[in-house]
Amino acid sequence: MSAAAALVVAAALAGCGTTTYFAGRVLPPSGLINRVLIAIQNPSAFTKGALQIVDAFYDVRFSYDDKKGSFSISGYSGALPATIQNMPEEQLGAVYGAGDGSFTLINYAKESTSGAVSGLNGLSSSVFISRNGSYAFAASQGSHVLTVVNRLTGGSYPLSLPGIYRVSTNPGGSVALAFVQNSNYVYYPRQLTAAQTIAYSGGPSTWPLNAQDCEPQNAPAWCLFQVQSPDKQANDAAGVPYYYGAPLVFDRPVKAVFSEDGGTAYILNCGPECGGSNASISLLPVAPMIFLSGQQSGLLPKTGSVTTISAPAGATNALVDSSTLYVVGQKYMPDGYWGGYLTVVNLLTNSVAPSTSASPNPVSISDGAPGAVSRMILADDNTLWIGMTKCTNGERANNGQAYGCLTMYNTSTNTVTLLEPYTGDATGIAAVTGQHKIYTAEGGQVYIYTTTDGIAKDNQYVTVTGTAYDVAYMDGLTDGNNTVY
Repeated sequence: MSAAAALVVAAALAGCGTTTYFAGRVLPPSGLINRVLIAIQNPSAFTKGALQIVDAFYDVRFSYDDKKGSFSISGYSGALPATIQNMPEEQLGAVYGAGDGSFTLINYAKESTSGAVSGLNGLSSSVFISRNGSYAFAASQGSHVLTVVNRLTGGSYPLSLPGIYRVSTNPGGSVALAFVQNSNYVYYPRQLTAAQTIAYSGGPSTWPLNAQDCEPQNAPAWCLFQVQSPDKQANDAAGVPYYYGAPLVFDRPVKAVFSEDGGTAYILNCGPECGGSNASISLLPVAPMIFLSGQQSGLLPKTGSVTTISAPAGATNALVDSSTLYVVGQKYMPDGYWGGYLTVVNLLTNSVAPSTSASPNPVSISDGAPGAVSRMILADDNTLWIGMTKCTNGERANNGQAYGCLTMYNTSTNTVTLLEPYTGDATGIAAVTGQHKIYTAEGGQVYIYTTTDGIAKDNQYVTVTGTAYDVAYMDGLTDGNNTVY
């Protein structure tokens, strides 16, 4: 449907009481139905952050009829906005400000802020809110805590975890996993039942053996558990790391992504990129780790029954598409530099898809910083887009080859297009679905590429003053149009 036709339909519906344009979504004040939100750092000498909206149908920052010169999110005052958690199905976004630790909720229908998440402990190195807005989880690296915010009760629980630096949450908002830098352990929080609160109120000696922390200690409401053996204390005393009665299956885990049915967590083991030994993906059932009180079921498997898929080309980020897992990482090369690679995993067989001369697997992509979580998103025309940071440190740049931080991968032909020349770190990607293009934040500026051939479009009317750090398609069809999870 064209933009003009959609607006005619929306206007006709206005007489029915509410103006909508797609799936019952409210037509916003700007009147735009293809909006890209841009997180801008230091847009002027007087403010450290702004959220600007551009028309992603016409690729302009102003109205197509020239009646309004610009659009933005009203009420936003966060400093150095760095990430946008995009939830278009809920007409909601959550923007983290790296300059002040703010986590601001954005009402897409009203194009304004709708409050901030309170109770966080200082700056967060990783933070998410559940789609229903009930719970928020933040890795507070400086404070050494996983902060759990229960917005239903207003409670905030800082669970001690020295070295924590990342947190992953499942789309359904029932599981959160915490990761410690330079560690081989994974942790998960759980809300306690009334009986557990009483049983664990005597301090650490009354906690389960795999509990890392329970807060508040005199009447705990939440505990943080280690995905490890129930005989944890005995193993720790012996200096032997164990995972449910057998050697650990994790190797510098950094992130989790989740199966489309919600039943499996794919733990990404960074391996050599993060100072470990072997990169891989470990499969864990989600049900035993559900944080909602009394809703857990089953047990975590013993090591011997844990499925682990080797990923020698690196595993720091991944994206699930039906029965395929696309895994991105960096591989140490013979010349002493790191090279970017994409590995395609078949989830029906839990194995790396076969490699052929026509379709190599893994396949070389843009280089990046070892251990850094890249940006990944599926877009039109069977394309997967991957954004890297610090690609100037990679093998191509140091060997005098052409390079860039952005890759377009065709999932139907298994072919790679490296976007060149270098324009800076690719810190954000938004797929403008149905329009055959993506928006990116690279080197602090906004760019547009076509998904048919990867060619850059004219971006002169969407460039910003300040540093563009993230982008999000506010009118995406699903919450899957999100480069952050």
